[in-house]
Amino acid sequence: MQPDKFYYDNKIVRDFAIATMVWGIIGMLVGLLAATQLFSPAANLGSQYTTFGRIRPLHTNAVIFAFVGNAIFMGVYYSLQRLLKARMYSNVLSKIHFWGWQLIIVAAAITLPLGLTTSHEYAELEWPIDIAITVIWVVFGINMFGTIFKRREKHLYVAIWFYIATFVTVAVLHIVNSFEIPVSAFKSYYLYAGVQDALVQWWYGHNAVAFFLTTPYLGLMYYFLPKMANRPVYSYKLSILHFWSLIFIYIWAGPHHLLYTSLPGWAQSLGVAFSIMLIAPSWGGMINGLLTLRGAWDKVRDDVTLKFMVVALTAYGMATFEGPMLSLKEVNAIAHFTDWIVAHVHVGALGWNGFLTFGVMYWLIPRIYKTELYSKKLASVHFWIGTLGILFYAIPMYWSGFTQGLMWKEFTEEGMLKYPAFIETTIRIIPMHMLRALGGAMYLGGVLIMAYNLVKTARAGSLVEQEYAEALPLPVEEKPAQGEFWHKVLERKPMAMLVVSLIVILIGGIVEMVPTFFISSNVPTIASVKPYTPLEVQGRDLYIKEGCVNCHSQTVRPFRSETERYGEYSKAGEFVYDHPFLWGSKRTGPDLHRVGGKYSHAWHFNHLIDPASMTPGSIMPAYDWLAVQEVDTTTTAPKIKALRKIGVPYAEGFEKIANQDLMKQANEIAAGLKADNIEVSPTSEMVAIIAYLQRLGVDIKADKKN
Repeated sequence: MQPDKFYYDNKIVRDFAIATMVWGIIGMLVGLLAATQLFSPAANLGSQYTTFGRIRPLHTNAVIFAFVGNAIFMGVYYSLQRLLKARMYSNVLSKIHFWGWQLIIVAAAITLPLGLTTSHEYAELEWPIDIAITVIWVVFGINMFGTIFKRREKHLYVAIWFYIATFVTVAVLHIVNSFEIPVSAFKSYYLYAGVQDALVQWWYGHNAVAFFLTTPYLGLMYYFLPKMANRPVYSYKLSILHFWSLIFIYIWAGPHHLLYTSLPGWAQSLGVAFSIMLIAPSWGGMINGLLTLRGAWDKVRDDVTLKFMVVALTAYGMATFEGPMLSLKEVNAIAHFTDWIVAHVHVGALGWNGFLTFGVMYWLIPRIYKTELYSKKLASVHFWIGTLGILFYAIPMYWSGFTQGLMWKEFTEEGMLKYPAFIETTIRIIPMHMLRALGGAMYLGGVLIMAYNLVKTARAGSLVEQEYAEALPLPVEEKPAQGEFWHKVLERKPMAMLVVSLIVILIGGIVEMVPTFFISSNVPTIASVKPYTPLEVQGRDLYIKEGCVNCHSQTVRPFRSETERYGEYSKAGEFVYDHPFLWGSKRTGPDLHRVGGKYSHAWHFNHLIDPASMTPGSIMPAYDWLAVQEVDTTTTAPKIKALRKIGVPYAEGFEKIANQDLMKQANEIAAGLKADNIEVSPTSEMVAIIAYLQRLGVDIKADKKN
């Protein structure tokens, strides 16, 4: 039989590699700016487009979907062709995928600073961009499976299992979490509300980490690490156990982000139980990777690409041990809402995703350009400065997180909160945030060194756009041999692998969501909780637009330390009209769920104009533009109509008189401000956001009075 002759497409790999470097630098620069804003409010630059609330989601989207996303596609397009001994299915689909993904990133870079956001963490992009993501993801899937179908290798290698699971699970996560009703071209409301929205969001949010930041990178590890070390994967059987147990268990763990909230206790317990179980498959993957290097440690000393891989696997092991530990309720009670979580996330992001990406790029770029790496010394400098950057970033954040968690809970001997003012904690941890920014700058410096090194490498060589290869055609499908291992059979059937993976990942989501959505006792209602007024709806949307949820939570946990500081703990029935929920995941400022009626209108006005004037030492940016910008009242009616369609009980036709209601409440607030010598237009954004803040927690107070 004559071998087939064909050509690998290296151009698409090169394109994704360039995008990885460019977006990585941009995303990390934005992250450094955001880190600086947390100890120097002047770094908000006095613009509504560059405040922490606006650029924090820009940073997370840039590093997750632009930097890591392009790195995934770079690695998949390179490894998939060689594992299958086949060129990518379609050059056209490859180009559509590349340019479509870049346009989505550009759209995110434009819309997020403009405040066009859904507020769902890691899913902030509005509905038209969500649709574009779906289309481009399908294009990627068609291209991947088309390549698999024309392969010249009978069995699918372990890396491809992870690619398949990534494709199908990300598709499910994105679609389910993107059920929105559009209000305008760039405004929508989630179909889910309150507790149900929180469950869906963190089912998505946790598994975005699992199936975008983890499983595709495990696939890359299984391909590139053996190539770099020139050794086979340590254990095939461990690979099987690792893969199936990981994708089954991971999908259940989302509720551990919602411990001590009003999510039903049984769902929280399921999240904890499966989070603890995650240690086994996660460490199975780490061990399989590290033991692949057995007998090759001399090579690790001399090969900087392997050094990056070893640190990446170590960071993966650390992060996947710490995650389950943080899901323990006793630990979570201290760690949640603090910088401890920031440290945990960045050990994984900077160590696992970042270092594995760097290792792959240092190995891959010289090969597709048929040359040697320009400077191994510069690569080594990058390794050490990057490692130190991680340490300077993570250690201060751990220290800061421990400090926050303990200070928030500390009581005096007389039984009073020792630190009743939230600002006391903020001021105490500022030096840690300065060190965090230094660590981020060091890490970014390493990336700039890498970019220079790889550009010089590329210029020294010449891209082999079409790399010649040959392989025997795939033999005719044989019947399974008697007694053949079942997984060997499955590895020959990509569609069966897809379907089984889909079933495995759906089980956990179905078990957790169906009772929460369809058994009413899981979300009991409260009679005194009423829908937001039209002005409060506009104010709530402004709160979302300004990214306030990035710094302020809206859920009081049932701890004495929190009820003493904030008031009555939060109940599930309070959130039934919240589309989306706004519980938050970090307290850079105090919780706001009971802030309604706590301060005067004038206090809120002055606090938003000049935060430090009301809270000395505050790191919150000024929002002076709210006093001069007008609410777009033409959007009131469609917003009310959309909310009624998804279950908010506004009377039929209320949207026709909603602006009359809005103006009545706005005039009352403006008159109250005028009594305190503050002149502001009733239709200003300031009045709307004050209306919303003054509503928070008021309904539950009314219920207690009754």
